[in-house]
Amino acid sequence: MPEGHVIHRLANQFSDTFGGEQVRVTSPQGRFDAGDLDGALFKRGEAVGKHLFLDFEADRIIHIHLGLIGKLAFAPLAPPKGEVRLRVSDLHTAADLRGPQWCRRITPDERDAVVAASGPDPLRDDAEPSRGFTRLHRSGKSVAALLMDQKVAAGVGNIFRAEVLFRHRLDPMVPGRELSRRSWDLLWADLVDLMHRAVLAGRIDTVAVDHTPEAMGRDPRVDRHGGEVYVYRRAGQPCLVCGTEIRTAMLEGRHLYWCPRCQRRRTAGPTPIG
Repeated sequence: MPEGHVIHRLANQFSDTFGGEQVRVTSPQGRFDAGDLDGALFKRGEAVGKHLFLDFEADRIIHIHLGLIGKLAFAPLAPPKGEVRLRVSDLHTAADLRGPQWCRRITPDERDAVVAASGPDPLRDDAEPSRGFTRLHRSGKSVAALLMDQKVAAGVGNIFRAEVLFRHRLDPMVPGRELSRRSWDLLWADLVDLMHRAVLAGRIDTVAVDHTPEAMGRDPRVDRHGGEVYVYRRAGQPCLVCGTEIRTAMLEGRHLYWCPRCQRRRTAGPTPIG
């Protein structure tokens, strides 16, 4: 499932490509009723966590959640290929949506309800990290499990979860209720930085300069997710910091990755590893 930086990049791309234009809105697959949106003025794209909203004039909104298999791609205008649920296009560019979990028309009140049900988003200026800490601190679940709760930190997925815990040397099994507000603030600030950099770069890079392929004389990471990371999908490989074998385990249906030597702390390290 795409993490929050991907959805924010898509929102920005919609705004930059179609903002202020009258656009075509169609459903080549026939499973979305464009209705009065076809030919309407497109205002902007907006992201909250993993939710994407497409805003049109007169308070008309499309709500998209890509889910596990959804894809949304921009390309030069051409006849659609495959099962395209939704197409937004102008004279030059088409944005095609395939296989989403949700693609629906909603009202402003319904959009407000989705936003209210989401946790704070590190990529939004209006985020209130205290809301996430309140939910986290009430729970006996591990901090690793809670970071995947979209009501704790909207948009954070498996990669950002694993990497931010490693960067602050935090044992992923520490219960949320034992995590101090100071530790939460350190994790939050790092998520804000990492996720904003990912929006700009279009990939997730979490390693410090000293641990890049160039600095260490190692081969670049080869993975469909791209980016240089410390622990995510590196099970069985040596830790870039201490050389210990990276471990993995299933946690609430998702793979967790961590270094058993570097991640022994029960409070977040004051500065990220590096």
